[in-house]
Amino acid sequence: MSYRTITAAIALACLSVPALAQTAPATPTTGMSSSSDMGMKMADTATVKLKYVTVKPADVMSSKLVGTTVYNNKKETVGEVEDLVIENGKTLTGVVVSVGGFLGMGESYVVLDPSTLAIHDMNGKWAVYADTDKDTLKNAPKFTYSKMKK
Repeated sequence: MSYRTITAAIALACLSVPALAQTAPATPTTGMSSSSDMGMKMADTATVKLKYVTVKPADVMSSKLVGTTVYNNKKETVGEVEDLVIENGKTLTGVVVSVGGFLGMGESYVVLDPSTLAIHDMNGKWAVYADTDKDTLKNAPKFTYSKMKK
């Protein structure tokens, strides 16, 4: 066998080992599950034994984000967090922000990619920052709730 063939085989073997480790099933001693078991399931019955988690000080609760003011980098108010989009019960994929309007009249909604936002705790009060301006958000693609929001 040539040197290149052996090197390629070793490289391929090294690349496949982390993938196998990521899909390992839960172990009885640790109770830890694989990354594919993370998140809520989309089903009408629960099939996984109940587990408890510990909330860490650095974790952010959704109740603290909903209703939070969205500022641009000039510290101007550009909207407010209305809701969070969670894809298949596992991944935060969008932040619904209300823009425009006054006292709830004439506002519209846009969905922003969470990776484009920054959150900051200002002495117990959360703030969200986006690199944008009011006009850009007013002209962004609109989001409409499928049913009236409660």
